[in-house]
Amino acid sequence: MELKRVVVTGLGAITPLGHNVPDTWQAMIDGISGIDEIKGFDATLFKTHFAAEVKDWDIQSMLDRKEARKMDRYAQFAVWSAREALQDAALDLDKEDRERIGVIWGTGMGGLIAFEEDSMGYARGDGTPRFNPFYIPKSITNMGAGHISLVFGLKGPNYATTSACSSSGHAIAAAFDAIRLGRASVILTGGSDADVTYSGIGGFNSLRAISTRNDSPSSASRPFSASRDGFVLGEGGGCLILEEYQHAVDRGAKIYAEMAGAGLNADAYHMTAPDPEGKGAAAAMRLALQDACLTPADIDYINAHGTSTPLGDVAEVKAIQQVWGEDAYRLNISSTKSMTGHLLGATGAVEAIASVLAVKNDIVPPTISHAADDEDPAIDYRLNFTFNQAQKRKVRAAMSNTFGFGGHNACLIFRKFTD
Repeated sequence: MELKRVVVTGLGAITPLGHNVPDTWQAMIDGISGIDEIKGFDATLFKTHFAAEVKDWDIQSMLDRKEARKMDRYAQFAVWSAREALQDAALDLDKEDRERIGVIWGTGMGGLIAFEEDSMGYARGDGTPRFNPFYIPKSITNMGAGHISLVFGLKGPNYATTSACSSSGHAIAAAFDAIRLGRASVILTGGSDADVTYSGIGGFNSLRAISTRNDSPSSASRPFSASRDGFVLGEGGGCLILEEYQHAVDRGAKIYAEMAGAGLNADAYHMTAPDPEGKGAAAAMRLALQDACLTPADIDYINAHGTSTPLGDVAEVKAIQQVWGEDAYRLNISSTKSMTGHLLGATGAVEAIASVLAVKNDIVPPTISHAADDEDPAIDYRLNFTFNQAQKRKVRAAMSNTFGFGGHNACLIFRKFTD
């Protein structure tokens, strides 16, 4: 069968850099860090005192208090970003067949806040079980997708993907397939997570996965630098409206970019560490290129997974060089996690949005917090990591990489839209 074309017609986000896509994108281009001391709880007894939190935000500006209380923070982020994306796409739901509009949403942890609150409440009590009646629906990982469907009355395919840091990358890939196979006309896709909590910080501290650079939080996420000491935990959500090309044209939609391909696989190497030679990541990138019917020479920008971990950054660089060879020196590479922190299940969505906007606007956001004398001998600095300043260039196509604990890899490709 002939596969249908898929285009991006709407974007929405809630991030440590802003409550919407324009503010988030401008902060990225300006090289602003969204990382600061944790405000949501007292973290002074933890090894890490900072994170990339969403700031000064209240879901009650969109939903009433009663409805908002039924949702964990991660689900609130989902609904918030979905609303912006729908508005941005100018999609008049009253004129659409809602059974052809679906939601495929990623999350790494789901309702961790709900789980913590009720479990800790029980542990601190007298042994009498007292749980919030919404404890289960607030904590399960499918409710981000469920609440978007409920709030906006969307009756098409609806489910969640969970694959750690690749969760929203997998969600977007699944949405892409659903549309090009004709199973839906429009999919709201992306992901959200809200894990800046006691157990989130404590658990990642015990795993020795996150930075402990308490003396300089704003520059603690420093991908591809020698002094990197782990990722910075973040929170937020991102939504893309993927739409069948002809459906978008028929309603006169603006089109940001075309989604061209996706590559999905597994390292099958280690529970938390990447294959040190980047073999799985390289294979996923090749699969994405093959799916998009593109060659490495067609890609101008890679939004790297680039978590600022000692092992992960080196493995990803090796993977890029395996796939691109000498042509890798022509690429722009950057990690927007240097500004947003690591949004876990939301990271693929927010970084896909950055990739789409790089293609649309011909500008590459930077990798901030790098010093010229902070170079790792394991990394080839002839590569252009877009350090510290955004760079203008023609971006014909961009690849967005997400690699998760468990060895889950998802690589997405967006290219300039042409009729």
